[in-house]
Amino acid sequence: MPEKNKFKGFIGTYTKGESKGIYSFTLNTDEGKIEDVRVAAELGNPTYLAISHDNRNLYSVVKDGDNGGVAAFSIGHGGELVEINRQLSPGSSPCYVNVDRQKQYLFSANYHKGLVESHLINRGDGSLLPAASTMKHEGRGPDPRQDKPHSHFAGLTPDEKYLAVVELGIDALITYKVNEDATLTKVKLLPLKAGSGPRHLVFHPNGKFAYIMTEFSSEVILLDYEDGRFSEKQYISTIPEDFKENNQGSAIHISSDGRFVYAGNRGHNSIAVFSVNQATGELRFVERVSSEGDWPRDFELDPTEKYIVGSNQETGNLVLYQRDEGSGRLTLIASDIKVPYPVCVKFIHV
Repeated sequence: MPEKNKFKGFIGTYTKGESKGIYSFTLNTDEGKIEDVRVAAELGNPTYLAISHDNRNLYSVVKDGDNGGVAAFSIGHGGELVEINRQLSPGSSPCYVNVDRQKQYLFSANYHKGLVESHLINRGDGSLLPAASTMKHEGRGPDPRQDKPHSHFAGLTPDEKYLAVVELGIDALITYKVNEDATLTKVKLLPLKAGSGPRHLVFHPNGKFAYIMTEFSSEVILLDYEDGRFSEKQYISTIPEDFKENNQGSAIHISSDGRFVYAGNRGHNSIAVFSVNQATGELRFVERVSSEGDWPRDFELDPTEKYIVGSNQETGNLVLYQRDEGSGRLTLIASDIKVPYPVCVKFIHV
């Protein structure tokens, strides 16, 4: 268990420049600072991470020579990572990885291959079995960057019966049923706004609403959700109307009380804050805060939700904000925590 008011976190990175792999850090909420940044595991391009609900295992995407895939680690009491095994295949590595609450299944989305894979997890040590399902998508979108499918997110619905897959390359949200043997059965494809480039999704804690961040149109899409099926309800921009330079939407997260949604802007270099109408799920703009660096790839609410830790990929810095739980607003605390090419931020569960 973590020390009181000290929370262990991990950073996934691109291993170029000085980056070695996965980094760990400690957030000291008493003093409001990030401490003890260190290399936790050396491996190639562990850009996205997932931590099992029991905090015993960390799962990462990995690039290994000409192969790509997913890797399983055990987490020590002090946050040390020890690799258990890898499941690799020829070609590009995935961009996203996720695990269910019972640690039975692991899912990965592969941007370059335009596919989603599922794995069974060994109940004994958390190791990964070979892929049980590989679901390859077809199609394209109107944007030149949408010349083929680009699967960017694969996350379970709140009841964990279905897998929601966000397809940036074909502007779609695809739902699969998760079978007991970890195989996937396609249920529904929902077309989204052409050329929007949907990227990541989060569910409202009530399980009735979902929010998608788009990469190309810089919008948050509100969807109604019920039993494996989604329907569009609202589109709201994350950047100012007069901002005409390049912007690419990145991460999206929601507070556990469902009152605030946060969305990252790469290019405008900001985090947009929205309040949530609890009856309809609709969003209202609150503020934008500077990401205090270039290309804010991800951010995460800490376990107390009084802080947010952001990552700027191109300037190699973590940023710590204090979060007002009543208004959702963010106040900068520090922006000088160095981690090379940071992408994903994850905390140990409490």
